[in-house]
Amino acid sequence: MNDTAPSPFAEQVLPPWRRAVLKVGSSLLAADGGGLTPRFALGLAQFVSANLLAGREVVIVSSGAVAAGRAIVPRAAEASATMAARQALAALGQAQLIALWQRFFERPVAQVLLTHDDLRNRRRYLNARATLNELLALGALPVVNENDTVSVDELKLGDNDNLAAIVAALVDADALFIATDIDGLYTADPRRDPQARPVDEVVELTAAVMAMAGGSGSTVGTGGMHTKLQAAAKAGAAGIDTFLFNGRSGDVVRGLAQGRLRGTRLHAGRSRIAARKYWLRHAPVEPGAILVDAGAARALREKGASLLPGGVVDALGEFRRGDMIEVRMDGEGGQACVARGISQYSAVDVRRIGRRHTREIQTILGYTYGDNVIHRDDLVLLP
Repeated sequence: MNDTAPSPFAEQVLPPWRRAVLKVGSSLLAADGGGLTPRFALGLAQFVSANLLAGREVVIVSSGAVAAGRAIVPRAAEASATMAARQALAALGQAQLIALWQRFFERPVAQVLLTHDDLRNRRRYLNARATLNELLALGALPVVNENDTVSVDELKLGDNDNLAAIVAALVDADALFIATDIDGLYTADPRRDPQARPVDEVVELTAAVMAMAGGSGSTVGTGGMHTKLQAAAKAGAAGIDTFLFNGRSGDVVRGLAQGRLRGTRLHAGRSRIAARKYWLRHAPVEPGAILVDAGAARALREKGASLLPGGVVDALGEFRRGDMIEVRMDGEGGQACVARGISQYSAVDVRRIGRRHTREIQTILGYTYGDNVIHRDDLVLLP
């Protein structure tokens, strides 16, 4: 699809959102003959700027480092099929990629390089989330890409589509926008089937819907429509709607900045909060628990508060930062389980800061992961 043809998709009103992830693929950034071009990136940056001015928050997940690296060392393109060569090209191109995005914004652009291992490991997951949330709080624009220079399996097809879905869940986004080089999902590949019809909305990602997706249509990208639907499934499991649109169409991107979508909306199965609480309620817990006093238990139940160190009596077991553990109230009748959640501190640290004020954490431990032992977003009450 070119950037001047009208979109065949019906116009929809975007639902309200506060925080979103925008995924931009290599096909929108790579220049003919190698390197990067601002041709389509400019319109996407204007979409981001419009929402930042409206008080919303955006995280960009951007491909394009390998394509940028090819322009720096053209002779490497011949060997770029090898993993080591692609990793080297990614290392060369990362600075160019960040420079491309920085030129569009007055606010600082922050490079965040992740691998899937960072997001599978619960402690590294918490660290990544804390970093991204702090960058957003500082008013910076995070640009996330894979740390391709050290990853091995992470350069597989569609990886940044799936990475974008994982980042959306990581930062508790309300929406995942995927900018692609076609208008949205069709009933078949429109490049091959002239009878393919646009699909404006997908309520449920069934096998029949997945069968509509084709392969990668770009020589510079690593993903196709199938991986975008996989990403939508991951985002939907976290309660996040996904929106596919043509990032090459100026009209579509301008409409998106005004709250209008011409593309495909893939609905989440449940609300974001419900999905998060369901996961917290059913994820396996580690051995051990945090014992709290009656006042802390009451604050958790009646006020929806986070667990602060002042209400902690003791820690049982030897759990680590990022582990899912039980919260029990220490009373005359024994220990009653009142909640479960992800601990920001290890059992050793919890014992040291228990009964102390939050402002003392840094002094006692020599570091801090925040004021909360368990943040209310990482905690679910039990009946």
